[in-house]
Amino acid sequence: METEAKFTFDEMWEKILDCDRKYDGLFFTCVKTTKIYCRPSCRSRKPKKRNVEFCFSIEEAERHGFRACKRCQPEIEKSPYVEFTQQVVDFLTGHYQQKIGLDEVAAYVGMSPSYVDRLFKQETGETPRSYLEKIRIDKAAYLLASTSLTNLEICLETGFQSTSHFYKVFRQQKRQSPGEYRKEKGERRNG
Repeated sequence: METEAKFTFDEMWEKILDCDRKYDGLFFTCVKTTKIYCRPSCRSRKPKKRNVEFCFSIEEAERHGFRACKRCQPEIEKSPYVEFTQQVVDFLTGHYQQKIGLDEVAAYVGMSPSYVDRLFKQETGETPRSYLEKIRIDKAAYLLASTSLTNLEICLETGFQSTSHFYKVFRQQKRQSPGEYRKEKGERRNG
């Protein structure tokens, strides 16, 4: 069965099994037994394949008698967790120089650490820790390219607790060492 969005039933089924957020808004999963429709990324328990049909708009789903899922809230244009995600990002951005862990982030948003970790990963594709490391490495890259601070000073300035961890994460994200990065950026500035 070819659909309006050029997806087959089986392709859409695979997307809901994967909870793939990239397809949110392109189609909606309608469960015949519960009369509820969801986003493809909904984390609710998956229905039996035979109890599913797909619609390509909220209007179509509601016209067929389905109502919106309370968990994924498909009738809201953006994810219901946009505000939560923004709070976590703001906290991480504002505190990247400090030693912070999941407990501090969770206390800030008023949720349990495990729920914050799971929900943030669901919304962004990464954990708060990996997101924090990206913020720190971006800041370190900026400082390497624009200041004469030593690597150790930059490591400490950006909130890393050990130089070995700083070097490891920098190399993972930038595919080169801090020294190589600084040299490359210096050559570009002077060239």
